[in-house]
Amino acid sequence: MGRRKDRGKGMHDLGVIHGRFQVLHNDHLAYLLDGASRCRHLVVGVTNPDPFLTAPDVSDPSRSDPANNPLTYYQRQRLVRDVLREAFGGIGRDPESFTVVPLPINRPELYRYYVPMDAVFFLSIYDDWGRRKREFFLSLGLAVEVMREVPPQEKGLSATRVRGLMVQGGPWEHLVPPAAVRLMKEWDVPGMLRREKLDYLSKNDNFES
Repeated sequence: MGRRKDRGKGMHDLGVIHGRFQVLHNDHLAYLLDGASRCRHLVVGVTNPDPFLTAPDVSDPSRSDPANNPLTYYQRQRLVRDVLREAFGGIGRDPESFTVVPLPINRPELYRYYVPMDAVFFLSIYDDWGRRKREFFLSLGLAVEVMREVPPQEKGLSATRVRGLMVQGGPWEHLVPPAAVRLMKEWDVPGMLRREKLDYLSKNDNFES
């Protein structure tokens, strides 16, 4: 299949954007709204949907680590759905103008079973992993639009930082959209992360002793 070049910015009928959203924070929301501003209907692919559709990649092996993927696909699609509905309502956009689907990002041969291949695939690039994903898309002949390309130190907020604050008992709510705050508290995600951390430390202590 022939390769299609990166597309310039414009209003497209259909766009695909993706992320792990472990946890969905304010910069994730800005990223999603940027994608939404470029198309009439946005398909949000939730990556690493389950362990069987999550493969390690040398460009960023930590992304497949179970410790970095504490939330289930169900929880993350709820996060995306509730956050976007709330955000779209605030800007007067049709709250039904997006769809949330799983997307096994490390398995390009499976994309066609999950997302529309005639869409424009939006992407932000910060590192080798971002460049790797662009290669995945281009190798399939997909239309790609890079929304932002900056070095890692300019990436901004990370879900790792938000989860770390939750574990430490620090303030995290101001880093997360209101709808996500409500779900994090409903599911007691901070407590879950602290329990997982304590369990990990306990197992390591027993192993070393």
